Amino acid sequence: MTRTEQQERLIGMLLAESPQNQALAASFPSGDAARRRLLRSLMNVRPPRPLDRSFLQLQDMFLSAEREERGTVDADALPPAAQDRRLVLWQGDITRLKADAIVNAANSALLGCFVPCHGCIDNAIHSAAGLQLREACARLMEEQGYPEPAGRAKLTAGYNLPARYVLHTVGPIVRGRVTRQDRKDLASCYRSCLALAAEHNLHSVAFCCISTGEFHFPNQEAARIAVDTVASFLNQQSTSIRRVIFNVFKDLDAGIYRALLGPDQGAAPGP
Repeated sequence: MTRTEQQERLIGMLLAESPQNQALAASFPSGDAARRRLLRSLMNVRPPRPLDRSFLQLQDMFLSAEREERGTVDADALPPAAQDRRLVLWQGDITRLKADAIVNAANSALLGCFVPCHGCIDNAIHSAAGLQLREACARLMEEQGYPEPAGRAKLTAGYNLPARYVLHTVGPIVRGRVTRQDRKDLASCYRSCLALAAEHNLHSVAFCCISTGEFHFPNQEAARIAVDTVASFLNQQSTSIRRVIFNVFKDLDAGIYRALLGPDQGAAPGP
């Protein structure tokens, strides 16, 4: 079965499961790129519920082939910061990073982004991992029984990601000026992720820029809190963690982190 045939089969299975999405499907033009966006959209809007084994086998085959086509980036091979060799700055797509864990900036429902093809990191991670990730998060939230508070962390498998695990954390949403509680909650996101990673004896963790973007935490201050909190944790704890990657996507954030990590630290852009 070709990649296009796999894609069409997956689309057909999702539409058969949820016929109400036919209108969504009809809004997409023809063409392979558009059909891929349709598949991602149907996956994005699918609520958590039991997954058919035949769908999962085909989905995993399809996503694994895409992962290999995009190429993976070995977190252990990235050049470290001059001032602290445990820290790394890398600019690129976090879903390509082969690390023990990558960090997802989640919302309080912890189920991923339901907006079709949205540009947030939550959507990107869930889309690359596959529908098992939403199902795993739903089980965690059902067991917890209430929305995830800001500043904590949960761990799931990475499924079709090159990373072994995903650490999910909810950052503070800034409304107006940054408050003392906002700063406290953001620092707690980093500490909680590192503590949970260490609890599972993980060695490498890649952080996204938590709470910036749609959560409106100013980039400069968020980066300073991130670097200070991570450095403090590594210096004060006996931990399994040997490498922390600050993953950025925008040039703005690359420049901010480069200044914080030292003049010799490049953004180590991926190929």
